[in-house]
This record gives sequence, C-alpha cells and structure tokens, in this order.
Amino acid sequence: MLYLLFSDSAAKWIAFFGLVLAFLLTCFLLKTLQNILPRDGGRAFAVNGALSQGKPRGAGIVFVLVFCVMSLLFVPFEKELFKELAIYLIMLAAAMLSGYLDDSSKTPWGEYKKGLIDLVIAFVCAYSYVNYNGSDMTIILSGTTFTLPKIVYIILAMILIWISINVTNCTDGVDGLCGSVAIISLMSFFVLFRSVLSNAMYGQLCLLMVICLLGYLWFNASPSKLLMGDAGSRALGLLMALLSLKSGRPLVYLIFCLVFLVDGGIGLVKVALLRFLKIKILKNTRTPLHDHARKNAGWSDTQTVFRFLILQTVLSCAYLYVVMYQ
Repeated sequence: MLYLLFSDSAAKWIAFFGLVLAFLLTCFLLKTLQNILPRDGGRAFAVNGALSQGKPRGAGIVFVLVFCVMSLLFVPFEKELFKELAIYLIMLAAAMLSGYLDDSSKTPWGEYKKGLIDLVIAFVCAYSYVNYNGSDMTIILSGTTFTLPKIVYIILAMILIWISINVTNCTDGVDGLCGSVAIISLMSFFVLFRSVLSNAMYGQLCLLMVICLLGYLWFNASPSKLLMGDAGSRALGLLMALLSLKSGRPLVYLIFCLVFLVDGGIGLVKVALLRFLKIKILKNTRTPLHDHARKNAGWSDTQTVFRFLILQTVLSCAYLYVVMYQ
C-alpha cells in the first residue's frame, strides 16, 4: 500500500526497498527467534533423519508472515483485486499456522486431521478463485482456452491445491531442497506472469517469496541450523497451486512443480494404495524419492539438491521457451 503515497518513479524505489527489507527482516527474525522455535524430533525412517533432531523447526512461521505483511505493504495491486489477494494471504497464513501448530505439538497431528484442514483451505481458495476469475482454462502447450462448469473447476482446483500442499510437505527432507526447488518454481512463475501474461502483481509476489526464501536458506543451507517445518512447506505448496490457477493454465503446475509432484507424490500414492486397497507398488523404492537417491543411489545431500534443481530448471526453461515463442 505504501506505493500509493508516491509517484510512479518513486514507487519503483519503494518496491526495491521492500524486497531488500524482506530479506533483511527474514534473516533478522530467524536469527533472533530461532531459540524459541519448536525442536525437531528427527524422523525414524528417513535417511539421516537423526541429524535433524534438536534443530529449531517451524521457521516457516517467520518467512511466511514476512511475505504476507510485505505483500500488503510493497506489492502494487489494483483496489478491485484487493479482496481476492487478501483471501489468499489469509489462507496462506492459515496453512502456515496449522503447520506450525503441528510442528510445536508434543503429539504430531493425525493425517486425517491435517487432511481435513487442507481440504477446507483448498475449498476456500478454489471457490474464491472461481468467484473472482471464472472457470476458463488454457491448455499449457496449445494455448487453446475453454470453459468448465464452475462446480467442476472448483473440485479440480481443490484437488490441485490439496496435492500441492502435501507433495511440497513431503519434499522437505533434505537441507535446502524444498526451499531451493521452490525458488526455481517461483522464478518460473515470475517469468510466465511478467513476460507472457503481463501480470505485474503476481509476478512481484513470486519475487517477494523468493527473497523471503533466500533469507531462510541463509540458515538452512547444508548443514542446516534450522528447518522450515510444515509451517513453511504447506504454505509454499498452497502458494504454488494458487499461482498455477492465477496463470489461467492450472496444468502448468505439472511442469513448474514436477519435481515436487514426483518426489512427494509417489510416496503418497504408494501409501494410499497400500492402506486403502492393500496394493503394494515400488517395493524396492524409498519414498520420498530424495531418500531413495541418497540411500539407494548413493547421492550426497548436495548432489541430491543440485540434481533435483537441475531437473526442475530444465523443465521450466523448456516450457517457457515454447510459450514465449508461440
């Protein structure tokens, strides 16, 4: 909102100041508050899970709150779009808060409880999106646009949001992996919004979250000093799903977030088939796949992070090349 007080030329410097401030504020708050964050208990079945034991977790409460506040202060938005943006920011805060409460709980929340919360958040976001934007959908490569019945679009959007929240959460298991891959995905959305869709507001939201994540990664780079926890990963998953919807090409998620989808999604499918249908698949494959890469393929943590980053970067660049030269 601060940009409303200044001329267009001055507003650019205000935006610059806002991004730098977001980074410094994230770093300062994480440094100052890390000792009061809940402590990680380690993961019994994860590769090197014991190394995380005792580290502060739930750092997502800091960088997500910084993102939400800075979005309202420094990102230029048209007044008629404020209500929709406010709903999304509130839902991001809700996803973050539910994750943080789980992080700090002595007894981890059950899967069904978290799944129900995700479902409510997904419904609010999906309904709000259709209410403000309609139910048009553009095919990601052909550019063909068609309209779905609103109820169908809401259901499909809910599925996308629910999946995105959970696969991103599953990917948060190696120092720097979730945050770094998220930066590649967010920068891909930034290019799409700015260069293809000419949507400055959501492009700047992408950059702002990238800056906040960089402040977090200052402490999370291997060997990490703190962890984002569910407070960060769940909010990131929601944000990337919302960006896919706002692009008008929701299936672009399959490209810009494919590493998240494959890394975390295969494990979700594997567990669901075993639990509900008693079907066993991929018996010799560890999930999430980053654990398989480290334990079975012998990749180091650094190799895992960089190779996952490379794969996501190649996919994103290939798609952006196609749509920018259509």
